[in-house]
Amino acid sequence: MKLRVLLPYGVFLEKAEVSRVVAETRDGSFGILPHRLDCVAALVPGILIYVTEADGTVYLAVDEGVLAKAGADVYVSVRRAIGGPSLAELHDAVKREFLTVDEQERDVRVAVAKMESGLISRFAEFQHER
Repeated sequence: MKLRVLLPYGVFLEKAEVSRVVAETRDGSFGILPHRLDCVAALVPGILIYVTEADGTVYLAVDEGVLAKAGADVYVSVRRAIGGPSLAELHDAVKREFLTVDEQERDVRVAVAKMESGLISRFAEFQHER
């Protein structure tokens, strides 16, 4: 099979000769082998596993997204993905990356809240002047 992991801004991974893919959905983990029927599944944040003869078992931490199998192609489209050589290093990378993203999202939410309150107060002033 050919595995492609797609992010909103580009291709994260493209691997040929993948013999197995394991992904996580709301209903649990499921595996995809080369002769499985075509399917689509909604993914939850978790670990995506794929196996190739050259690389062995590879682990990717992925955010929520969609997996689609069409023929010999497996497409995984997620918001974020991180690769690591081992589960322990992957765990550390996920903690670092997601903590940074959470801080950035918090800063953005604070800025948006300030803009909203400024807009509301100006709108109230405008209404009061009329």
